[in-house]
Amino acid sequence: MGKFWALLFFSVPIVGTLIFLIAIAGNQPTSEQLLPKILQGTGLEKIFIWERHWLPEDVSEHGHRIDHLFYFILWLTGAVFVATEVALVWYMWRYDAATNDQPVKYVHGSHGLEVVWTILPAAVLLFIALYQINVWAEAKMPSYRPDMRPTALVTGRQFEWRIRYPGPDGDLYTPDDLYTVNDLHIPVGEDVLLVIESRDVLHSFFLPNLRVKQDLVPGMRQLLWFKANKEGNYDLVCAELCGWGHYKMKGRLTVEPRSAFEGFLENLRIEQGKATDPKPEESDDE
Repeated sequence: MGKFWALLFFSVPIVGTLIFLIAIAGNQPTSEQLLPKILQGTGLEKIFIWERHWLPEDVSEHGHRIDHLFYFILWLTGAVFVATEVALVWYMWRYDAATNDQPVKYVHGSHGLEVVWTILPAAVLLFIALYQINVWAEAKMPSYRPDMRPTALVTGRQFEWRIRYPGPDGDLYTPDDLYTVNDLHIPVGEDVLLVIESRDVLHSFFLPNLRVKQDLVPGMRQLLWFKANKEGNYDLVCAELCGWGHYKMKGRLTVEPRSAFEGFLENLRIEQGKATDPKPEESDDE
């Protein structure tokens, strides 16, 4: 019976590793997946093509570095998981009570072993912290912020994203500002600087395809910068449980050429006319 449990526990790392490998393979572009290439011409290649289902397509200048960190940590923790499960199964199999007639020996423990398994995880965590410090700095530290006026102000509130663009004067909170809801447009191939804030509760501004995510705290205005390198329509979502309507707090990000972006702003200017109230949304509580 003991060996049955050993085999059952051994199935955990096997199944986990298979799921891990399938997920890794599925995140590659279809043209780069290895198994479909091997089966090319057999009629089976289409069965083993996995569509991208883990990380969405990266359309940012910095996203590949974040993806690299993600997979590095995933491989590291995956290796530790498999090693731990293999050791567990080996001990269950080797010291099965049905095949060992030796009495149980109780030991207090090993001081040296405890020191080792304390130092090793601490060293790994320190290495990861140092390994990712440049990526963190480029995304968060003010010294890396582009020297430019804000592209837009994004305000999260239950349960929508209110977006405010500067008018012809280039400054926010002036009468010529333009407004949209859940519809963020940015120019492709250019630095984007967003001012982000929350009007009511905790929200999290998340652009999955640009690997951009920042929690929003009421009363705290923050800056966020990035560069998109591919045109298209992408998701803008809230990644923080913010109330009953959290599931529908979703907007659209449109990455487009500078000429189309200017045309979008011009259409807003025509539709809305000249704004007169620098902060109209503050009195809009419906």
